[in-house]
Amino acid sequence: MNNLASDTKNRGPEHPPASRGELTGFLMNMTANTGADSYMLVAIVHGEARNQARIVASNWQFDAIELIGRQLIATLAQGPWTASPGTLPAALTVSSAPDTDALINGEEARLLHVLGHAEVYSLALNVGRQRLFILFSSAQAGSIDLSTLARAQIECCYALSRTPHLIAGTATEDPLSDRERECLFWVSEGKTTDEVAVILGVSSNTVNSYITHAIQKFSASNRAMAIATAIRSGII
Repeated sequence: MNNLASDTKNRGPEHPPASRGELTGFLMNMTANTGADSYMLVAIVHGEARNQARIVASNWQFDAIELIGRQLIATLAQGPWTASPGTLPAALTVSSAPDTDALINGEEARLLHVLGHAEVYSLALNVGRQRLFILFSSAQAGSIDLSTLARAQIECCYALSRTPHLIAGTATEDPLSDRERECLFWVSEGKTTDEVAVILGVSSNTVNSYITHAIQKFSASNRAMAIATAIRSGII
């Protein structure tokens, strides 16, 4: 077990994660406890179409997320196999998905399998008014321990309910102002602060202020982390 997961091994519901790093460790620990290989915490925004998903936290490879796409991720999160708290989780086994449910076609099923997600469980999380889902997946069907999923679901609900600041970026609407979003976008394109200031017709200090506000809203520690969160969430 790596150091991050090890640091949170004994962090139970009475000690919810206090930072983004601890949230990652908490979810990694939950993943290991269930026998899964991967996790993805997904938010579905109120009022948006069914195919709009924001990724809050994940250990999926970035290339896998890009190949699969957010529409399929939203389908995985909100499918008929998704378990609400108190109900028995059901697995989506991708090898049989094209034959049993038209929501996942053969090409999508093969892609999931190749990328190491042969079996996927989706658990709905009750966290205030937000629509959150945790996906646990494994490269080999049958690896995930069904008996551990209900406890993992309850612990995730409790931990996220106690730490709303960690999921502030998934609120019911885009947390960034237009200017904050523009500044992050141009910085993500490799522009310097001075160059962004020229593009937007403002001072460099104003650009830095917008970026600082964006970092704070995402509970990020630096520009790179804020940009990564905005990209994963589909904001920029």
